[in-house]
Amino acid sequence: MLFIALGIVALLALIFGPQMWIRRTIARHAQERADFPGTGGELARHLLDEAGLQSVKVESIEAGDHYSPVDKAVRLAKANYEGKSVTAVAIAAHEASHAMQDAEGYGPLHLRQKLVGYAIVIEKTGSVLLLATPVIFALTRSPLVLAFELVAGLGILASTVVLHIVTLPTEFDASFKRALPILTHYVRPEDMKGARQVLRAAAFTYVASALVSLIDVARWIRILRF
Repeated sequence: MLFIALGIVALLALIFGPQMWIRRTIARHAQERADFPGTGGELARHLLDEAGLQSVKVESIEAGDHYSPVDKAVRLAKANYEGKSVTAVAIAAHEASHAMQDAEGYGPLHLRQKLVGYAIVIEKTGSVLLLATPVIFALTRSPLVLAFELVAGLGILASTVVLHIVTLPTEFDASFKRALPILTHYVRPEDMKGARQVLRAAAFTYVASALVSLIDVARWIRILRF
């Protein structure tokens, strides 16, 4: 019993640990700095203008920093848009870097955009298949049909985990090949360690999302144990 409990704790730590680490890292470096010359939103606007991307908008939202290739907009959480902190400028540089990727025709970014659209359809399809499994089994009483439904449905849901992981090259390129060198010109050397930690957290956001997606798969497995 003890080993089972320890195993459950370890599994939960594996799934939710990365998200907790990301949140703690971002919060740790979010203290306002009076010595910073501008906010995250102002830095994003400056970087985009420097890159010749005046048409790309910089917008403030309640939460969920991201770049929209469809709307050509860098969207920053209000705290990062208005904030003067290591977290604010690092995330602003990271999201502005996605806009630069888009402008350059960076392949992995465009692949990710396609996959994000597919992921929504895939998740809904997988859920419908799994919900239909009891009905189809009741009508056919065929173990083969049941097995096919379960494998297909769970496979589709699990594929969302893969879709999150496929985005890693885009995130690493934005954080370490673009944003990090950029920040050396705007952040003091003593703050670069914190900026690097925030950029690492930003890059691993999709890995954390992929791990949490496993909870959905496990939930369906538990529901379907009829």
